[in-house]
Amino acid sequence: MKSPTVYILASQRNGTLYIGVTSDLIKRIWQHREGLADGFTKKYGVKTLVWYEQHETMESAIQKEKAMKKWQRKWKLSAIEQRNPHWIDLWAEIVGETASVVPAQAGTQNAGTAPMIIINTANVNATPALDSRFRGNDEGVI
Repeated sequence: MKSPTVYILASQRNGTLYIGVTSDLIKRIWQHREGLADGFTKKYGVKTLVWYEQHETMESAIQKEKAMKKWQRKWKLSAIEQRNPHWIDLWAEIVGETASVVPAQAGTQNAGTAPMIIINTANVNATPALDSRFRGNDEGVI
């Protein structure tokens, strides 16, 4: 997924947030998830991709990142919840897997709890549903 992208990582729902910018979202998020990115995200366990926005140019992505870092926390939370109300880890989406939300059923033991997320890994080795500009690698190797 090579394209200038602004992203938000979270430690958990409503937890610690990190805003970053990259030209290769899959590679950068993998680095955060694996603890290879020293600094804030590693120190505070911020690994869950909860929001991202692609841009035409790196300059516009950097401008958006800088602006978002100045936003009030409630604005950041609102941006996340508009796009991702269940705070699903969007890793599956960017690597071409599918994730679905299964709401807790009323009258069950899980009623009132967070929805269960099911990730279908049947197409893990398939080409992502994104066009080649965003995959960054037509061979499927990340």
